[in-house]
Formats: sequence, structure tokens, C-alpha cells
Amino acid sequence: MITKNKKLIMILEDDTDLAEGIELSLQSEELNFIICQSIAEARKALRAYQFDLLIFDLNLPDGNGLEFCQELKQGIKIPIALLTAKGMEMDIVKGLESGADDYITKPFSLMVLRARIRALLRRNTIINKQEYSNSVFLFRFETMEFYKNGMPVELSKTEQRILYLLISNPNRLLTRERLLEWVWAEGTEYVEDNALSVGIRRLREKLEDDSSNPSYIKTVYGKGYIWESM
Repeated sequence: MITKNKKLIMILEDDTDLAEGIELSLQSEELNFIICQSIAEARKALRAYQFDLLIFDLNLPDGNGLEFCQELKQGIKIPIALLTAKGMEMDIVKGLESGADDYITKPFSLMVLRARIRALLRRNTIINKQEYSNSVFLFRFETMEFYKNGMPVELSKTEQRILYLLISNPNRLLTRERLLEWVWAEGTEYVEDNALSVGIRRLREKLEDDSSNPSYIKTVYGKGYIWESM
């Protein structure tokens, strides 16, 4: 039963046991699931429902998950995660080139699966906020254009993700834990302790007039960071 006000995930996987296992591992009060066993079923479901995330296997009875991903990405912005066999680097590369937002190798840790899916869902919830501007900055996340006082600023993908969450929550404390979970979709257990601190430092060096005395990215010691909207 599909319940309103819950996020909806499609699992496109012809192995029924695996599909049901993924659904069971992700089960929560905030999520609904629809399992499809073929591309034909997936097309029908996409016409009937508005999904927040799609999880595709690569090998399907009526087509190729990579090609289906590439086709969908030409017309929709729903995040897609691909399931691929362990060690199949070429599948991973082709998947990312086809527009997939992430990949999950089989067999996978359920903890890693949950972390990646949560991260993709979080990104999708604030994806509509594509532009930020004030008297100093202009950030266009969709086109990855960033300006300070009219001058372009180059930001890495990690720096963009940190900045995105900060400016989407102006004047609100964001804990280190929340930032880590948002920025590193592969799971925070694989992230070095100082990775977030390094990202924040580099952002300050690029955006602040005085990185040692920041006006925008403020630290709340022992807790996290705040984007101070001037």
C-alpha cells in the first residue's frame, strides 16, 4: 500500500529474493517501495507514480539497466543507484557515464546500502534549491558556477556538497554528523576524521576575505557549522 507523504523508491530487480531483501533492509516509517521485475513493469510504474529514488539491476529479462538509466536521465532528475557485481569496474564506469548517481556492488553490506540510499534521498529533497545569491555571492549548483564579487571560484565536488547543505540551512547549526552523512554517500565509516575539517578549511580559503576570521562559515565548537546569512 502506497502512503502519501512518504518517499517512494523503485527497486528494479528480477531476483525476487534480493529485491525483497533490499526492501526489508531499507524499511522505515518514511519510505514506500515498489518492486519491478522488468523494464516494462518499471515504465508502467513511472507513468503511475512519482518516485524519489530508483534502484536498478544491470541485467534484466527485457533489457539493459545501463541503457534504461541513460534513457531516463535525458528526461528526469530522479536519482538512480545501480546494482553491479563486485569487481566489475567497467560496469561501474559505464553506469556513471550513463548518468547514474551512485552504484552499489553485490554482495553489499546492508549498513553501506542504507547509508548510500539515505544520502541520495537527502540530496533529492533539496535539489530544487539550485541558486543562491546575495550582495557578495552567486552560486549556481545546477551548472556548477560559483562567483564571489563577480569573479569565478572553482569548487571541488566535495566543497560543492558541503556548501550546498550550508546555504540550504542559513543561520542554522549543522552538526558534523549530518554534514558527513550528506557529503560522503559511501558511508561515514570510510571517511577520515579530518576530511570534513579539510573541506571546510578549503571552502573558507576560497570564499572568505579572511579564512582565519570567517564571516560566513562559522564554527560552533564541538558541534558543527553555521552558514551565517548577512
